Amino acid sequence: MIVSLHVASGALAGTLAGSRGRALALGLLAHAAGDAVPHQDVASRAFETVSGLAGLLLLAAARGPLDPAVVGAAAASAPDLEHVLRLPRPGGRKLFPSHRVPGWHRSGGLPASVQVLAAGAVFGALAAGPLYGRVGR
Repeated sequence: MIVSLHVASGALAGTLAGSRGRALALGLLAHAAGDAVPHQDVASRAFETVSGLAGLLLLAAARGPLDPAVVGAAAASAPDLEHVLRLPRPGGRKLFPSHRVPGWHRSGGLPASVQVLAAGAVFGALAAGPLYGRVGR
């Protein structure tokens, strides 16, 4: 799954979790579940980085940095940091289970364009949600 959809799915999981602790756990589970869905990846590391950070920052600005949606989003995107940072690899294997277990992360299936649209829809809904209660006040 592309990073922005990992962020969006983690944010949705965090919103449903209702607490930061549960959001953290559900965000990590959302990442693993997203990797299990056959999907196309984006070859541009710059696009992945910018779109993921933009979604995370939008949610933090709209909901507050410690909101469960933001915690879930951060947790769901954190495992992909091992693709860009030099982290220890015991035995030469990646750290996050869905990145090291053969056959878990599969290509094909869900096009990248659909993933971008879905992430944008989730970001819009979750960022606008807190505003509805403030309109007209």
